[in-house]
Amino acid sequence: MIYETIACAINDGVAVVTLNRPDVMNALNSQMRAELTHAVRESGKTARVVVLTGAGRAFCSGQDLGAGANPADIDLERTLKDEYMPMLEAITTCPVPTIAAVNGPAAGAGANLALATDVVIGAESAYFLQAFTRIGLIPDAGGTYVLPRQMGLAKSMGVALFADKIFAREASAMGMIWEFVADEKFSSHWQARAAHLAEGPTLTYGCIKTAIRSSFANSEAEQLNLEARLQGDCGRTRDFKEGVTAFLDKRRPKFEGR
Repeated sequence: MIYETIACAINDGVAVVTLNRPDVMNALNSQMRAELTHAVRESGKTARVVVLTGAGRAFCSGQDLGAGANPADIDLERTLKDEYMPMLEAITTCPVPTIAAVNGPAAGAGANLALATDVVIGAESAYFLQAFTRIGLIPDAGGTYVLPRQMGLAKSMGVALFADKIFAREASAMGMIWEFVADEKFSSHWQARAAHLAEGPTLTYGCIKTAIRSSFANSEAEQLNLEARLQGDCGRTRDFKEGVTAFLDKRRPKFEGR
């Protein structure tokens, strides 16, 4: 696929997928959703980590509301089921770690696009905004699923109802995101984080993703059985043998990944 609304580059095992409509703060239209879905799926086959970030001053301002369509003619249910769900599923089921490097405002579906990734790193000046009630809607793009799991009932209800801007520092303290970084260190920091994961045991990372994401629906016994099965898979990899050997040799391991 030739991308027109995003850019995608893979270097040293790190795939960087950049939302590239800076003139509209990287608002999501139908084409961008299709291109993001494709890019994440394809990158996950060859890269060892996938990073989502935004061009210009924003990460993503959410659904593109400036296309001239009459709100009464927009089929939101169809759009969410046919376009958003495949995009979000591509991110959550990606076999390698995914990072959202949130360089600026992340609003509405743009905020929840970021929160769908495994790790969210925000520039200190970036903010997250569940803007939906401002136009008479509920949080979508997975917002009602991920927010209470990350922040708890009280905080998630507040950010959804009041639609306040939550800057990265506060979002980190709330448990909404992994960490915030000073703006001047942001690019080098997320690149170092991505490089660290790209050098790691990617099959193990995939098993971690499966185990943690499954835990909300499992009983303790089911989760323990899942852990045992996945640990057995990890224990049969060359990376496990390399990790133990490196530990005993007191050296840094050289993981092969998948």
